[in-house]
Amino acid sequence: MSALNRRTVVETLLEQRGDALLITGLGSTTWDAAAVGDLPANFYLWGAMGGAAMVGLGLALAQPARRVVVLTGDGEMLMGLGALASIAVQRPRNLAVVVIDNERYGETGMQETHTRFGVDLAGIGRAAGLTSCVTVADERGLRACVSRLYEPADGPALVVVKVDSQPLPMVLPPRDGRFLKNRFRAALGVPGATG
Repeated sequence: MSALNRRTVVETLLEQRGDALLITGLGSTTWDAAAVGDLPANFYLWGAMGGAAMVGLGLALAQPARRVVVLTGDGEMLMGLGALASIAVQRPRNLAVVVIDNERYGETGMQETHTRFGVDLAGIGRAAGLTSCVTVADERGLRACVSRLYEPADGPALVVVKVDSQPLPMVLPPRDGRFLKNRFRAALGVPGATG
């Protein structure tokens, strides 16, 4: 069985997105989200490694009526494992964290991450107290988990998707932090925000 293609996975995950808010980690998850479509409701965390899940948690708590999806990589999630405990304690029903796991640190030279050696991110999420955790590694599992991202749930979801480590062309969205902040605030309907 061949591994899933990262960009195809992200496209599949976002095809039923609707008005969900999207937070991406640095590197490939940002490029892949931009390849699917650079939308005002996308907030890219350029260079904020380890912060995507916590930003998603804060946003989910501040915007309980909106679905929030965090799209991050295994290296970033490993750097911010404490976020899983905080998410489990807060239990926002509108939050889904998706970890695109290629078992590599793509930004620093494709070194192997701990997941390459058996570290189980979904298992860590369960141990932290998250009740909806799954790892998928095939098309059937991927399709089955999409509903976890967008349907109301009893608590937050953690989905780990195993993908190949094939390098793909970068699709760079805007990098200007002020522009991204203002555009995202406008997408949230913040009074006076301009996008």
